[in-house]
Amino acid sequence: MKIAMIGTGYVGLVSGVCFSDFGHEVVCVDKHEGKIAGLREGRIPIYEPGLDALLARNVAEGRLSFTTDLREAVDGADAVFIAVGTPSRRGDGHADLSYVYAAAKEIAEAATAPTTVVTKSTVPVGTNREVARILRETRPDMTFAVASNPEFLREGAAIEDFMKPDRVVVGLDGHSDLARATMADIYKPLFLREFPIVYTDLESAEMIKYAANAFLAIKITFINEVAALCEKVGADVKAVSKGIGLDGRIGSKFLHAGPGYGGSCFPKDTNAFAQTGQDFGQPLRLVESTITVNDAVKARMVDKILALAGGSLQGKSVAVLGVTFKPNTDDMRDAPSLAIVPALQAAGATIRAVDPQGRREGEHLLPGVQWSEDPYSAAEGAHMVVVLTEWNQFRALDLKRLAGGMAEPRMADLRNVYGPDEARAAGFLAYDAVGRQGFGPVAQATRAVAE
Repeated sequence: MKIAMIGTGYVGLVSGVCFSDFGHEVVCVDKHEGKIAGLREGRIPIYEPGLDALLARNVAEGRLSFTTDLREAVDGADAVFIAVGTPSRRGDGHADLSYVYAAAKEIAEAATAPTTVVTKSTVPVGTNREVARILRETRPDMTFAVASNPEFLREGAAIEDFMKPDRVVVGLDGHSDLARATMADIYKPLFLREFPIVYTDLESAEMIKYAANAFLAIKITFINEVAALCEKVGADVKAVSKGIGLDGRIGSKFLHAGPGYGGSCFPKDTNAFAQTGQDFGQPLRLVESTITVNDAVKARMVDKILALAGGSLQGKSVAVLGVTFKPNTDDMRDAPSLAIVPALQAAGATIRAVDPQGRREGEHLLPGVQWSEDPYSAAEGAHMVVVLTEWNQFRALDLKRLAGGMAEPRMADLRNVYGPDEARAAGFLAYDAVGRQGFGPVAQATRAVAE
């Protein structure tokens, strides 16, 4: 089948490349000429493990191409996917759907044959009905079928998620035989391998995406609140997480305490979902609380770091290991570092940061930060090291070497990568983690409160 993918951001590019690997002819469209020129030369604008090789192979085999000409891409396409951004709207948290609706209008104007238009972007309830209205109003002479096909890709593992999904969700506009047949053909490789494909109505498909992301955000926030209590009562959140996660009704995923969730999905999707509840007079109080608590978690991390430093960071140097919101991505959107690092700078600290993929964005988003090539040079002469993103490169550091080069060997392990015994044996004077007992001034103060 011929597929046009409108938008070459994270979702559009990964989806387009993977569809081409299914054997479909895919044309990816973007208005940014520099991005398209780069893609034609094999330059990937995002970091996603394995994507560069998959793209190169499908371009070489003639199934994947890139253009700025939407009309050229839509002409003769069996399906046109909308994969443009839906950022949070300033001021009210609603999803900004202007790019989606503009794409729908352009698709309608360019269509030359009956076409299935599929929304891949994350959109609130009612968006696909509006897309259908725009298509039919713009071109009443043309036959359009509309489908909702939300993505469930984890950054850093997106190709695996696309090729081996937990499920594929397809929302259909009524009883559209055209849309159902088109989507069945597109996902035939997964159907033949018996991955679940859930067909439903448009509204349910839109709700599934938001409800799934909101639930995962709630789960992360829950364990972060439990972690704060663990610190007060002397429990270990890693043991607590393991103990509750082994319950099949709960599961172990997304139960890792840390500095709060970030990224391109959870912050904007929880905001948009909460706004949908308000719009329909059915507030989603758990989601609203999750948003508030997640912001508080980031602030709590700053307090922990200040306490570990003895109450002041004025004139001190802090080595920050990791600035992206998670490992295996270059994505800085709503990363905890964007709240934590500026707060440390405001407290008088000089920040030296190291991140395998985050420097390009970090240089613009974190002004005043000094960048290092490796953790040891970042920590040289520093008064504290903060583990903020759990990249594999930071999981097996030589802690003795790290501590030996520091002016004051203190560690704020905000991802629970190490432990107090390891840190103490390596020569650290103080260590603090999330939901676990450390040693030094913070641990002493915590024990005093508990007693």
